[in-house]
Amino acid sequence: MQVVAADPAGLEAALAALAEGRLVGLPTETVYGLAADATDGRAVAGIYAAKGRPSFNPLIAHVADLAEAERHGRFGADARRLAEAFWPGPLTLVVPKRPDSAIADLCTAGLETVALRVPATAVARDLIRRFGRPVAAPSANRSGRISPTAAEDVVAELGDRVAVVIDGGRTPVGVESTIVACLDGHVRLLRPGGVPRAAIEAAIGRALDPDDAEGSDPARPLAPGLLVSHYAPNARVRLDAAEVRPGEALLAFGPDALPGQERAVARINLSPTGDLAEAAAGLFRALRQLDASGAPTIAVAPIPADGLGEAIRDRLGRAAAPRG
Repeated sequence: MQVVAADPAGLEAALAALAEGRLVGLPTETVYGLAADATDGRAVAGIYAAKGRPSFNPLIAHVADLAEAERHGRFGADARRLAEAFWPGPLTLVVPKRPDSAIADLCTAGLETVALRVPATAVARDLIRRFGRPVAAPSANRSGRISPTAAEDVVAELGDRVAVVIDGGRTPVGVESTIVACLDGHVRLLRPGGVPRAAIEAAIGRALDPDDAEGSDPARPLAPGLLVSHYAPNARVRLDAAEVRPGEALLAFGPDALPGQERAVARINLSPTGDLAEAAAGLFRALRQLDASGAPTIAVAPIPADGLGEAIRDRLGRAAAPRG
């Protein structure tokens, strides 16, 4: 593995690795992605192998701009409106895949839809633009584990499974992109993330359709991150804790103390002021640090469900889900 700076020399090293079908740790505004040529089935297979990811779970194809996205997916009025409002940025759109798209079937898990996103970081867009092809880039961690928000997280998670990691510093958003499906005239939220529900509804001028990912086939999800158990540390996660029990680590939020917090093996407050953006940015780092404490359980203080809180609670809910 080679860790490189986010500069021209580092970009050249990453481009060479992608051209050879190898994997690159890519900083985006959400989390670090595990990037490979989305048009090369063997390269995409390398992502699944490195992550230990089920082959039925599709990947997001990252593109340089809306024009490139439209070469691979069919954009109706709602999808185009959302792309124009939030791209580049932390929004993934699931749209019908064009029959002539070069994106590999393995990237879409054999579905007739494709998940597309234009990342906001300059290094990611420059890499994709210079590479000239879409880049598949799920989070650069083992499947179901905590997502990486710094280059060292990628190194710790995947080691030599990755050829090059571009060190672009810590990611500013800190949770994955919001995923919205624009299919058959419906607009559905599949995964909450960096763009809040209210902003999406304001952009399309109406409420999202109620039939979201909960009604989809769990064995064949339309988008990444929809498996029930996901983003999981080794420790058990206990949500909406009213107190801290002996031996637990504490993931706190806001200015109010939880009873028994002095007993916590380790304690991190996502935002002492109750700022949800600050909490989202630090969520995965905090989970990693608390998991490293060795505590068997991480108690999580109540977090409101409005705005980015919906995405935070979604990730924590998946981290807390029973594991098979």
